[in-house]
Amino acid sequence: MTGCLGALSLIVAMLLGAGETQAQPVKLETRTPFVQAVDGRTLSRPMNSLRVMPGGTITGRGMAREVSGTCTWRDGYFCRDLFWGGSPMGFNCQEVRLEGQDIRFMPDGGIGDFAGFRLR
Repeated sequence: MTGCLGALSLIVAMLLGAGETQAQPVKLETRTPFVQAVDGRTLSRPMNSLRVMPGGTITGRGMAREVSGTCTWRDGYFCRDLFWGGSPMGFNCQEVRLEGQDIRFMPDGGIGDFAGFRLR
């Protein structure tokens, strides 16, 4: 599987409840707005709970296995080196889009299937 952080589980459809206003997606291209969005929050989806720290450390659990890694920003992309249950998932640079309380990571510079998370 490929995908930032979401390489660990199936894609989840994110639906908003009736009466809610849907935010316009914003492409995050640098560290500062990304950190503002995720600092102190958990990225969650079924069977996944992850945190990305301001210094670039990734921690959490994915499908009952430990997730760890690091991330940096390069040329407008979130680049991560991720481990799942101790096994390397590899290095990948991804496009990131924020839409309200949802954040999407699109691997391979934005051309792969996205992994969507809810910010909690």
